[in-house]
Amino acid sequence: MAEESKPKRRLVKKAETVRERAEKATEDSKQPRRLHATKRRVSAPFRAAGRGAKKLGKFKAFRIIGFIVVPPYFRNSWRELRQVTWLKPKESLRLTYAVLAFATVFGVVIALLDYGLDKLFKEVLLK
Repeated sequence: MAEESKPKRRLVKKAETVRERAEKATEDSKQPRRLHATKRRVSAPFRAAGRGAKKLGKFKAFRIIGFIVVPPYFRNSWRELRQVTWLKPKESLRLTYAVLAFATVFGVVIALLDYGLDKLFKEVLLK
């Protein structure tokens, strides 16, 4: 008994956030999807305009005008939207079906409860 066995410490792995999972999923997909290619083609003119606006933004006068014309709410909203990771269409469809099923079940329960209470009160109040 010279050596006492110490209990091993368990290492707890930090939970992965949704953003980290989404970034890992995009890194894993090597093949560009058709949607990304279409998005790239559609957004090309806007990117060109953005590059031009970025060059103009270096001048202080244009920056001041931009702060006056575009309120902070819209600037902050745009910043937040750029951080959004959107659902894949398959997952979005699955969640839509889940919401529709829940709404249907909930509606049926409320309708049955309404019908039952209606009959109960008619019996009690109209007697």
